[in-house]
Amino acid sequence: MLSRFLHPNKRDFSSLDAREILSLAIAAEEEDGRIYGEFATKLGENYPGSAAVFEGMAAEEDEHRRRLLDLYRQKFGPRLVPIRREHVRGFLARKPVWLMKNLSLETVRQQAWEMEEGAYRFYMEAAKQTTDTEIRKLLGDLAVQERAHAATADRLEEENLGVDSRSAEQREEHRQFVLTYVQPGLAGLMDGSVSTLAPVFAAAFATGDTWQTFLVGLAAAVGAGISMGFTEAASDDGRLTGRGSPLKRGLAAGVMTAVGGLGHALPYLIHDFTLATTIAVIVVLVELWAIAFIQNRYMQTPFWRAVLQVVLGGSLVFAAGILIGNA
Repeated sequence: MLSRFLHPNKRDFSSLDAREILSLAIAAEEEDGRIYGEFATKLGENYPGSAAVFEGMAAEEDEHRRRLLDLYRQKFGPRLVPIRREHVRGFLARKPVWLMKNLSLETVRQQAWEMEEGAYRFYMEAAKQTTDTEIRKLLGDLAVQERAHAATADRLEEENLGVDSRSAEQREEHRQFVLTYVQPGLAGLMDGSVSTLAPVFAAAFATGDTWQTFLVGLAAAVGAGISMGFTEAASDDGRLTGRGSPLKRGLAAGVMTAVGGLGHALPYLIHDFTLATTIAVIVVLVELWAIAFIQNRYMQTPFWRAVLQVVLGGSLVFAAGILIGNA
């Protein structure tokens, strides 16, 4: 219900008919095939074996597209419905990691697993919605094949990254943990740390009162946490993306957003304004550099780009708060 309110221009997946589902599947296979082809190109120089695997996956996605297209023509004629994943609630816009210049095998492995897991869930849910036996059979067959593709990510990990012999269940559990908790939590931490800088320091320099500043910071952190939590929970229900419970993701994002905002508000519990502000500034610097490190470590963002995005952006927000507070 909340997702429908926040995304009024999108269709519910459950409202799609067989013609729209097949058109959506064709567009999705075309996009995934192009992404795998780009992975192969980027990895070709350093990981020729992995590049060959992705070339094969791109060819298989093209074969899936052909099978879907043949059945569509047979059932509905030559004109496809102009529908894509971004037009349907429940799909999450992917971060275009395939455009990165320095693309690591670890990043590709994680992205490939997420893509195949999402494709498997899409076909499983789509098969449940159609009563046409021929369409249902093809969607079910493709779901099985997409599930098998997800194992390719594990094979790349074992062959090229030198990981230990963890079981497939442990690997999947780890990835699910990253999707459900780590990614929303990191997004919340970044949002909370940066977005609350201006109101906290504007209040500090406008009032010179540590208690009032703390209350403003507390309100900003809690408000941002509630907003971020609801936004994450409403982004998708997890059925098509495999990202897990929206409640769990919303809690992770909301709590970490509040934590990020409280970091530089808590020093103002100290009665001495100068000391409190000095500690708060130090906390801000630590927060911004820590976030840049986290982006580089877990989101595969090049370090200096992360510094530019987070530290420079946060510094500008910080400076804006001080200027407004002194106005």
